Amino acid sequence: MDLAVVALRTDAERYSRMLPRAEVVAAPAAVAHRPARLAWEQTGLPLLAQQVGAKVLHSPFYTCPLRAGCPVTVTVHDATFFTEPEHYDKTRRTFFRSAIKTSLRRASRVIVPSKATRDELIRLLDADPTVIDVAYHGVDQTAFHVPTEEEKARVRARLGLGDSGYVAFLGAKEPRKNVPNLIRGWSRAVTDLPDPPALVVAGGQGHDDDIDRAVAEVPAHLRLLRPGYLRYADLPGFLGGALVAAYPSYGEGFGLPILEAMACGTPVLTTPRLSLPEVGGDAVGYTTEDPDRIATDLRDLLQDEQRRITLAKAGFDRAKEFTWDSSAEVHIAAWRRAAE
Repeated sequence: MDLAVVALRTDAERYSRMLPRAEVVAAPAAVAHRPARLAWEQTGLPLLAQQVGAKVLHSPFYTCPLRAGCPVTVTVHDATFFTEPEHYDKTRRTFFRSAIKTSLRRASRVIVPSKATRDELIRLLDADPTVIDVAYHGVDQTAFHVPTEEEKARVRARLGLGDSGYVAFLGAKEPRKNVPNLIRGWSRAVTDLPDPPALVVAGGQGHDDDIDRAVAEVPAHLRLLRPGYLRYADLPGFLGGALVAAYPSYGEGFGLPILEAMACGTPVLTTPRLSLPEVGGDAVGYTTEDPDRIATDLRDLLQDEQRRITLAKAGFDRAKEFTWDSSAEVHIAAWRRAAE
């Protein structure tokens, strides 16, 4: 199967290196801005698909051309714009709700990353189950691996943690990720421990204003770090060096951060919302979104070393079941069905 990838000009060289057998086409410079990109997707992208002789056009992020000139497949990553609307601003919520409904009507095949997302689309939007394909995300076992002691020490040194233990969060700071309640739960869980572990909240800044309010409530003797983005090469050391990776999300289309932590041999504490149990199974610990319950469950896990060891091993073994090769096979099968 021949592959042509359309990318922003800033990404074209990187995709050319990653996909040496693909034809990588740089989109016009103007589409770097979202409004122009959305407009070009409806007009310029179908023309480009025609020029490269595409038999199927795949849109990887909710939206798709209305008149593509060939069958279209589209990835809908989650249904949380419908199930958790309060966690999005009105403009974003309105746009993505409309985009998802349009894609479900127009696309020949719809690809989703979990059965939970498929079931939500069917339940909430009366989507046709016969055109939805579930392609689980994978995890790169080379990029996300059980780190060496040297890798862990390097990250601790960069974060200024020394030999102190810590709880890790890695992800976007969106309201749906529940970071404020994680901060409150961690604070209550460790405040009276003789050697309280730090909380390190890493990742992009996001748009959750309640995080600053939660930070202001943290007692002065506890240590909370917000380093922002970490170097990609440091992620195994960061995740694998943590006592616990905590991800008490209100719901995910897949939940890649918990899979990456599992692949690094880290015990995970998350919630049983939407797709997260599909990924974690019996290999992770579960809590709720409430800060008091997070505090209780996190403290229990921090004080039970044997359970952390058991979860770490079970999570590492389970992570091996999720591969990008398997995901690619589902995508290719969906494209073939669309072309036929």
